[in-house]
Order: sequence, then structure tokens, then C-alpha cells
Amino acid sequence: MSLNTGHLQVLLVDDDAEIGQLLSNYLGKFDIHCVAVQDGVAMQTAMQARDFDVILLDLMLPGDDGLTLLRKLRRHATTPVIMLTARGEFADKILGLESGADDYLIKPLDARELVARIQSVVRRCNATARSVHEATENQQTELRFASWTLHLASRQLRNPDKLVIPLSNAEFRLLHAFIHRPGQVLSRDQLLDIARNKSSEVFDRSIDLLVSRLRQKLGDDPRHPSMLKTIRGEGYMFSASIK
Repeated sequence: MSLNTGHLQVLLVDDDAEIGQLLSNYLGKFDIHCVAVQDGVAMQTAMQARDFDVILLDLMLPGDDGLTLLRKLRRHATTPVIMLTARGEFADKILGLESGADDYLIKPLDARELVARIQSVVRRCNATARSVHEATENQQTELRFASWTLHLASRQLRNPDKLVIPLSNAEFRLLHAFIHRPGQVLSRDQLLDIARNKSSEVFDRSIDLLVSRLRQKLGDDPRHPSMLKTIRGEGYMFSASIK
């Protein structure tokens, strides 16, 4: 996502046309231009026509559901995604986070909260983009640790065999933060701030889930991790060698 200097561009994917119109009108009051579509096919068409800063993706859709669309999107794009659903079970939140969602909202939506979440997601992603841009300007295009490489511009993680390991936005931000703080214990509150907004419906367990996913992708034994160590009662520490 490029650094945004004008109106935010949001894509809403929800099969309820009335909700789409209401949210589009409301978001427009906050300089957020919203394109509302009703299924995955229309979502793909809209994304081919323009770039979006945030995607608001309903879970229950005709054809491919929201989780399926999110998993497909994460194969080739890092556009921030806020999942929308009428289902409030914790398991559904975990599924959304596991699939690469950046945030999660339960219907019926509070319009003011939705605006705050959109703005927060964009701020976090812009801050990450600026950090990557500054590192690139300083000729730091990649970060190396324990035979692994994190490419900043493409946000790609490559394993020792040079194979690309896909990362969600939250995973990239978390790993980027760990690499820049080797040997430093980071609390769950600090990691919540890094991964997503503390005002979101995010719990300590979701940070544990993100760390677990990173360990899995890094091949770090969860019982005896060598890179992402659990510091009981305090948080996590990145202990891999930095090159």
C-alpha cells in the first residue's frame, strides 16, 4: 500500500446492498470514498480497476465466502483487510486472523467505531510503509537472521533454501519488530500495539496465535523454540542471530 495523501479508498464487500449504501454515505463524511460490491467476482473486478487502502470484507457471502476470498487475496496482495461478520464466536475471529485479516468487527456495526478502525489500520500500515521506505533509502533492503531473509520492499520472507514463505500484514509487522529488537523482551501489550490496534477486539491469545504462526513458518520448535522464546509472565523475546 502506498503512503496515502488524499481521500482514503475503501472497498466494501457485503451482499446487503442497503448496508453498502448506508456505509458508503456515512464514510463519505470522513473523506473515505467507499466502493460497495456484493460478492467475490465484483470484488476482483473492483480491485483490477483501482487500488484500495482498506478492504471491508463480510464473512458470509454468496459464492466464495469471506475467508476463502481473504486466503486468495493473501497469495498476492497485502492490502489491509477488516473482516465483518454477524457471528461473534471467538473461533471465527481466530479463523479470520489466521487467514491474514488485520482487524475484525462484529455486526451490527457502530459506524463511528468502523471509521476509527479504518483510520487506525491505515496509520499502522503507513507507519510500516514509511519504516520500510526509510530503510530502503538507507540502502537497507533486507534483514537477515539465522540464514533467513526478510525482504522489506516486497515484504517477503525467504527461508534458508530461498523459498518464499507468505506473511500476513500482522505477521510481517511482528517479525519486523522482533528483528529490530533482538534480545529484548516484548510484552503482549507492546506486541498488540505493533500487530494491530489495542482498541480492537483482540486478546492476548491472538498475539500467542501470531507468535505460534511465525514459529511454524520459521520452523521453530514450539516446545523448545530457538528464535521466538516465551518469557513466562512477561512476553516474548527474539533470540536469533542477526546478520
